[in-house]
Amino acid sequence: MNFEWSFEKNAEHGKVIALAKELNNQNRKLVNILVKRGIDSFEKAKEFFRPSKDFLHNPFLMKDMDKAVERLEKAISDNEKILVYGDYDVDGTTSVALVFSFLSEITKNIDFYVPDRFTEGYGISTKSIDFAAENDFSLVIALDCGIKAVEKIDYANKKNIDFIICDHHTPGEKIPDAVAVLDPKRKDCNYPYKELSGCGVGFKLMQAFAEKNNINEDKIFDLLDILVISIASDIVPITGENRTLASMGLKMLPETRKNSLKALLKVAGLLDEENPRPITISDIVFRIGPRINAAGRLEHAKNAVNLLLENDFESAFEFAKKLDELNSERKSIQEKIVSDVDEIIENKPHLLDKKSFVFYDENWNKGIVGIVASKVIEKYYKPSILLAKSNGKWTGSGRSVENFDLYSAIDKCSHLLHSFGGHKYAAGLTIEDENLGQFIDCFEETVKSMITEDQLVPKLRISEILNFSEIDDKFMNLLAQFAPFGPENMRPVFVTFNVVDTGNSVTMGKNHEHLRLSVRDAMGNVFGGVAFGMGHLFDKIQKYPFDIAYTLGFNYWQGKKTVQMDIKDIRFGFYPVR
Repeated sequence: MNFEWSFEKNAEHGKVIALAKELNNQNRKLVNILVKRGIDSFEKAKEFFRPSKDFLHNPFLMKDMDKAVERLEKAISDNEKILVYGDYDVDGTTSVALVFSFLSEITKNIDFYVPDRFTEGYGISTKSIDFAAENDFSLVIALDCGIKAVEKIDYANKKNIDFIICDHHTPGEKIPDAVAVLDPKRKDCNYPYKELSGCGVGFKLMQAFAEKNNINEDKIFDLLDILVISIASDIVPITGENRTLASMGLKMLPETRKNSLKALLKVAGLLDEENPRPITISDIVFRIGPRINAAGRLEHAKNAVNLLLENDFESAFEFAKKLDELNSERKSIQEKIVSDVDEIIENKPHLLDKKSFVFYDENWNKGIVGIVASKVIEKYYKPSILLAKSNGKWTGSGRSVENFDLYSAIDKCSHLLHSFGGHKYAAGLTIEDENLGQFIDCFEETVKSMITEDQLVPKLRISEILNFSEIDDKFMNLLAQFAPFGPENMRPVFVTFNVVDTGNSVTMGKNHEHLRLSVRDAMGNVFGGVAFGMGHLFDKIQKYPFDIAYTLGFNYWQGKKTVQMDIKDIRFGFYPVR
């Protein structure tokens, strides 16, 4: 991907000086980044750097929370059967595991249900309501779905089945007629933080129930190592309450008491009892989330829930190994679909002139197309939708480019859709076969009318210019406290100009596709880093000076911790060779 480098505007100088003083004269470049991110006072910095449960909001501030807790209390006191229902992705399965884990210690009249991606599709299904009716479940707690299930809830009401909906997706015009609908994005909800994951909303329900019933808060906070997996994997903003919950959960993960998570961490290569290291949001996104997701993408997501609920390590490890195998299979299928898309574009190059992509193939796996849509964005940088055939309809996922509201664009074509839902940057949709062509045209015209040329150019946002001499222990100590990193609190990107190869750089990877760099800046300081996917530049970096854009982090290897650059881009200028 060819990035346009965009340098962030500096914060107001006076604010930076004032905050740097309050923070014991910390590095002004890092304080400048803080202020640019809205951390412009000591109190805000305290909350940012020292997340704790004291900063969590009262769960009863959420619309319908009192109704939800009251209905749950009644179900438990009357020995009603409760069904915990969740979507088949990571957010949904962790939601089910968290709520089921908590409630199963209070009532034994409880079970869980995860819909089959291939036969039931996304959200609350008619089949699940029939299952609840046939098995005498009178209360269903729906997690990470349900906010647009108006007709399904009406159907459930006719069968005398009550629903508590815990969702975080954008509501439609009408709110379902459930006994309680918890969703911070409701227009009539005054909850202070709007960006919780689905599992986060479920957590707030359990937190409210615990508070109302004088249950030790440790019981609910013990589940944060599950919640953080949801927060990371669902790509929600790492700000406010999410940042607090994620920070607390990440601290728990390396020493989790849950054998289910120990097994998952071990299979993912993140559990090293001899040389433990911190676990990051990125570790979850790239190594934990895909393995949990693989269950629902290729088989049934209930297998992921079974793993997350398993108390015996050996059994959990067998579950985890199975998910690992499915994840490997997922990668192979994904590579084939990516290759198919590249071939389509190669045979129809005029598609590159469009502002959007909609690709479809009846042989594709509907569980994989969402990931491929993300890969298409990485390569071609246009709002992209991929569809597969399922139950006679086209079903799939869309992904967006920065600052473009994909959900809104799809909504403008919703008259052609069977169903859809999602967020600004990601959405799922189902289309009747006869409407596919019209939808592709409508989507392209809508995107064309909404998107700017600037939005179609990938930006690499540069936070600060550094010389390597500035990267000392004090600098890294403060930078490390910016974590956890994620959406709306990404790792700062730094630039060092006019560096040269020291002669010690090498290529890495099976096909020499990556670089391990050793470079010298203009002041003679040497620093190292990795540049994934840039192996083709090896000969050029040995001949010419260049600029590097990078993030900074720690590399852990055989018990040793070293500072390392993660190179995001290399740009060649017109500098004299030193």
